[in-house]
Amino acid sequence: MLTEINFDGIVGPSHNYAGLSLGNIASASHAGDPSYPRAAALQGVAKMRGNLARLGVQGFLLPLPRPNHALVQALALDGSELPQLRAAPWSASSMWTANAATVSPAPDTADRRCHLTPANLVTMLHRAQEWPDTKRQLEIAFGDSRHFTIHDAVPPSFGDEGAANHMRLCESHAAPGVEVFVYGKQPFETGGGRFPARQHEQASRLVARAHGLDPARTVFIEQNPAAIEAGAFHNDVVAVANGPVLFTHAEAFANQQRAYDAIRTAFPALEVVEVPSSAVSLQEAIRTYLFNAQLLTLPDGSMTLIVPEECRESASVWAWAQALLAGNGPIRQVIPVDVKQSMANGGGPACLRLRVVCDPATVDPRFLLTEAKAELIERTIAAHWPEQIDPADLGSENLANSVISARLALLDALNLAQLG
Repeated sequence: MLTEINFDGIVGPSHNYAGLSLGNIASASHAGDPSYPRAAALQGVAKMRGNLARLGVQGFLLPLPRPNHALVQALALDGSELPQLRAAPWSASSMWTANAATVSPAPDTADRRCHLTPANLVTMLHRAQEWPDTKRQLEIAFGDSRHFTIHDAVPPSFGDEGAANHMRLCESHAAPGVEVFVYGKQPFETGGGRFPARQHEQASRLVARAHGLDPARTVFIEQNPAAIEAGAFHNDVVAVANGPVLFTHAEAFANQQRAYDAIRTAFPALEVVEVPSSAVSLQEAIRTYLFNAQLLTLPDGSMTLIVPEECRESASVWAWAQALLAGNGPIRQVIPVDVKQSMANGGGPACLRLRVVCDPATVDPRFLLTEAKAELIERTIAAHWPEQIDPADLGSENLANSVISARLALLDALNLAQLG
């Protein structure tokens, strides 16, 4: 039976705040701070456990090998380089599995298989190293070729950031859907701007063609340059979709009404929940990651919004949320979760998960969470993950040995040593 499974990234033992992500204001503002990998990973598992209880099914993906010795060698690191270069091979950014791949479920594709294309993430060095190892993991988790097709990443001249710039609207998860790709224009195309647009239009169109999507049920929309400039480096910082609902800030798209019209032409059942700028400013929406939330359909058919704790701490965001719940709209619950370690590096609840519509029976069961497995993961993290990392520690042999052994301990515990 087809259902939507959230695959969360387990926060890796090298989680650190090196400030490598240009355009990610949270990441930049915490650059140089000490990080707490053990706390970060346990926060992530707690979020997974909550969604397992709500939905009955939950997946996960494993940290990638760090430090990446191949990148260390490619950069010819010898201690004289910029700190950002030294930090890149240690990045734990694969924890944000919304950037792992773009996923088109079987009901949408020509061959009726679920297609996954790993994101190349070429705009940022520390993320561009991820896709080969990500693909290797996807090929194991979704290795049943009767049900899944795993593609190579888009050629590197086109920037692709995966599901963070992709939305799907549908009457139900198992029904044919309309896939919405949101791209950005580069600063030279828009007349200026400090930050690059990471998702290229041609990358989105290439993925749609490779997945065999029906052009009549595929929509391409430009992200608002002002949103990118304000720190919405991915579309999922200002908009999220689930079922027939598009939950969005009023300034998410370059032409908001034209975007709604284009989606509604392909999907007439569209229901828009728009947050006006007068209620929550674009800047406050980005600061609190109100839209970088998990919008879930529960087994009883109701919708719940899983938001970061920062939303409850914001007067304007929480007032809007209470007004939402007092109305008669499709979102009936707003639940805050503590993912502060991820938030400080620029990733909220939505960043931490990749949505895959499939039959759970077709997935390698080693990647599916149970209560017993959650306890095992927590025990392994508590025993092996570093408690604290300072950016100055990156590059040390002692830390490298600690990070490598911690990851291998988790792989062994989960019977996934083949990823070692």
